[in-house]
Amino acid sequence: MEFLGKTNIDFMGKKKLSFAISIIISLVGIMGIISIARGTANMGIDFSGGTAMQLKFSKPMDIAKARAALHKNGIPKADLQEIRDGNKLLIKIDRNTSISLGKAADAVQAAFRKAHPDNIFTVESSTEIGPSIGDKLRKDTLVAVAIALLGIILYIAWRFDFKFGIAATLATIHDCLAMFAVFYILDREINLLFVTAVLTIAGYSLTDTVVVFDRIRENMHKHLKEALPPLFNRSINEVLSRSIITALTTFLASASLFLFGGEVIHDFSLALLVGIVVGAYSSVFVASPIVVLLEERALRKKAAATA
Repeated sequence: MEFLGKTNIDFMGKKKLSFAISIIISLVGIMGIISIARGTANMGIDFSGGTAMQLKFSKPMDIAKARAALHKNGIPKADLQEIRDGNKLLIKIDRNTSISLGKAADAVQAAFRKAHPDNIFTVESSTEIGPSIGDKLRKDTLVAVAIALLGIILYIAWRFDFKFGIAATLATIHDCLAMFAVFYILDREINLLFVTAVLTIAGYSLTDTVVVFDRIRENMHKHLKEALPPLFNRSINEVLSRSIITALTTFLASASLFLFGGEVIHDFSLALLVGIVVGAYSSVFVASPIVVLLEERALRKKAAATA
């Protein structure tokens, strides 16, 4: 299926603009990571420690009234998310409150029973994470991301060439930074679901990049004397329809999760949407131009050595 038909877009001619955009995105993403390291980001209780509860009420519970009930009973800093399907309320309390970690769940239940005795509720889930566990999860997350990036370098270097591995890795880092940038700007919560989305997009972006690299390598073997920029342009144009169809299909699936999946996976699906768009962009405008620059540099060194 050809979504666009035959195209002849000069992608390599736009590499300066694409690099400038990518540098800005990456810098914002780095700012987001720095804010996480400093503890000023919107960290979920997975990393900061705290209590998370999901309550199911017999009647609709207005989120403003719920917040007021908690505030009156000594829980002023609770994060509330309304789940309208089923009269549910997701409550998150970080460890930086006056209530000890083990007593937060009991305090929440007591507050609602006192303020709204006519609205009976049941506790569907309750999770408590200590600060030491949160620190360990944060460290394990960094290790997992580092291992994933190292695996990408080794896989692409084995399948293609070391220069392709460097380009694919930089593109994947770019995609991860873009997701951090969006969540930093929107002040979205950084939790394990977000990390899951980051690793998912790393694999998705790599798959899309491999498709582009496959066609580039095939054309490089067929046209040994052709200049690299037009060869890369033709290769990308040849797989452009396939890349757009793949990105559009996964985008629509993630959009359905974002719109209809509920509050619990709302941020996860948002991260997927951002990652799919950025992943499709980076395969063309980040990974491929980097390979061109590295290949041209290698050719110049080779020419200088033989001169």
